[in-house]
Amino acid sequence: MTGDVLEGVQSVAVSTRMRLARNFADYPFPRRLLRDPHAKEQAQEIVQLVSAELNAVEAFVLYQMDSVSDVTAAYLTERNLISRELIKNDKISAALISEDQSISVMLNEEDHLREQYFTSGFHLKKAYERICGIDEIISSSIPFAYDETLGYLTACPTNLGTGLRASVMLFLPAVSRRGLIWRLPAVLTPGGFTMRGSSGEGSGSEGDMYQVSNEMTLGLSEPEILELMKSAVMTIAEMEVNERKRMRAEGGSALRDGLLRSFGLLANCARIDLRELIQRTADAKLAIALGFLQGSKRGEELMLALDEMLVALRPANINRLNGRELSEEEQNEFRAARAGETVYGLKICSTSFEA
Repeated sequence: MTGDVLEGVQSVAVSTRMRLARNFADYPFPRRLLRDPHAKEQAQEIVQLVSAELNAVEAFVLYQMDSVSDVTAAYLTERNLISRELIKNDKISAALISEDQSISVMLNEEDHLREQYFTSGFHLKKAYERICGIDEIISSSIPFAYDETLGYLTACPTNLGTGLRASVMLFLPAVSRRGLIWRLPAVLTPGGFTMRGSSGEGSGSEGDMYQVSNEMTLGLSEPEILELMKSAVMTIAEMEVNERKRMRAEGGSALRDGLLRSFGLLANCARIDLRELIQRTADAKLAIALGFLQGSKRGEELMLALDEMLVALRPANINRLNGRELSEEEQNEFRAARAGETVYGLKICSTSFEA
């Protein structure tokens, strides 16, 4: 693996998520619990037990799905802190979210627990150790459903065993735009990994973003899953870095012009819808990766700031920032103003060009 790839992986790997699926030994699994005449009482016992354990260590905000507003639910969904399945189960479901929103524990979704930790960049070990710490806090006083042969018991067989789902979000503009996405299954399938769209299973790619995650949770240890994931991501990162070099060499001033036009629109438009914002931001990030733009921070930090801008300018996030539900036109105007502020705040500008 070359030094260029090791350095460039952080401009390819946008974020890391580690998730554990768990169920408690003494309670019916959520789908069965929903049919129980005492579902509400048992669900509240689970919520209170887990909340007490976690809040004894650090502060978590509790969201009871049956009393959360539609705006708040949409806001949390846009930030991937809760799932649509959790909202559907609002009779029994809840979420505990850390104050910095790096940890989300969904209760009574498909399983009793979906413990998640999010971090920017490519940090498998850090993410794994952090979520294991949360898992140990909960399991120290509430026994999990576990089988010596099958491992952790889950509602869906695909989560049996470790219950671990490791995911890395990748920014692959060169591989994607040069029509080479078809090569990735050969890298991912042998290790038991799959590639999905930016919002997970069933979604498409947005802004050249793809999510890689493991499919195998039974038959492999957690360290084995992480090592295979590391190898797969590094291989894809090498492919992307090499294709970026080719893209720059072959694209010349025409490529630079197109990407910088997108950047100029981001910085100066009066209104912009979400779909266009996503595409123009992907162009600006690619321009940074190719060295056409620079700013007040390192390249990968500039790209991260633009990714954070994208999340903050989704509809429910905009409504929450404004304290009311804005019309589509109002959202487009607000989105444009904030995009311009972000770009100027990062002091991003074009660099001199050498063909």
